[in-house]
Amino acid sequence: MIGRIRGVLAEKQAPEILVDVNGVGYELLVPMTTLYQLPGIGAEVSLHTHFAVSETAQTLYGFYAAKERTLFRTLIKVSGVGPKMALAILSGMEADQLVQCVMQDNVSALVKVPGVGRKTAERLIVELRDKLSQWELTASPLAALEAASAPQSNKSSSSDMVAEAESALVALGYKPTEASKLVTGVLKDKTVERSEDLIRLALRSLAPA
Repeated sequence: MIGRIRGVLAEKQAPEILVDVNGVGYELLVPMTTLYQLPGIGAEVSLHTHFAVSETAQTLYGFYAAKERTLFRTLIKVSGVGPKMALAILSGMEADQLVQCVMQDNVSALVKVPGVGRKTAERLIVELRDKLSQWELTASPLAALEAASAPQSNKSSSSDMVAEAESALVALGYKPTEASKLVTGVLKDKTVERSEDLIRLALRSLAPA
């Protein structure tokens, strides 16, 4: 099993990234919460990983923090929750937010995740409550990023940014019409210069307060 990977961030197209390790490129799927914390292209990156093997694919998942991987592994043990759904859940809310949803029986927040119906949300709460009861809540790293979200040099053109954001949301399980609606809703009220920020804000609009 591949448990950790360190190399140069070669490509970043949400939710997939490419890490160059001594000339070998490893493709990883990462939750949006990890993507927001990655450095720029060409910088060194170190990620905790989970290697998933199915009948049709072998997929490497990457996580910025060890506790994100722990939560991912806990999620995929829940009946009816596969890696794709777990990735979507961790993209739509931070680890601590998910724990709070479970402990507060917040079904309405969970059903906003694509593929999570009411029965699945209720099963998540029932099966995770005891497992997450000792989870230690920490200060949100994304809140700090938002506070310092000054424009950066890798801003996208408006049309490319919208296309990238909608493509990433579709890859996470949202229908094209839903993705378009989320992106449009963000751009109606905010000025955004990077696709990553647009994705984050679109997902944040669905996350629990």
